Amino acid sequence: MFAVREDRRYTESHLWIRDEGDGVVSLGITDYGQFQLGEIVFVELPAEGSRLDSGGAMGVVESIKTATELHTPVTGMVEAINGHVVSGPERINRLPYESWFVRVRLTAPPAPRTCMLDADAYRDLLPAEEG
Repeated sequence: MFAVREDRRYTESHLWIRDEGDGVVSLGITDYGQFQLGEIVFVELPAEGSRLDSGGAMGVVESIKTATELHTPVTGMVEAINGHVVSGPERINRLPYESWFVRVRLTAPPAPRTCMLDADAYRDLLPAEEG
């Protein structure tokens, strides 16, 4: 069974969104998402101060299997990037819910709730027996 945290929202593309308060959210990849990618070997993230638009690219994650472009579910300005995942991308495989990619100050409301799933709705998307 894959871990799903109750304190986050999720996208169908296996990203998690955690509200940090004061209009800031953290974005990362779910336990299932990192499992699907396999051993992560490289992460490219936007620069601090960059503008992100909902649905637009926010970086790339490469594994030994594939490279995947990350698309943000929120609109805002990048307040911080997690240098730990850039310098040690394997950390994402071990600690997907502690290994956030970026912190974003929202400049528009988050995407419609239909693409920001709660924990139960996200669990319903996951395969029952894999992992």
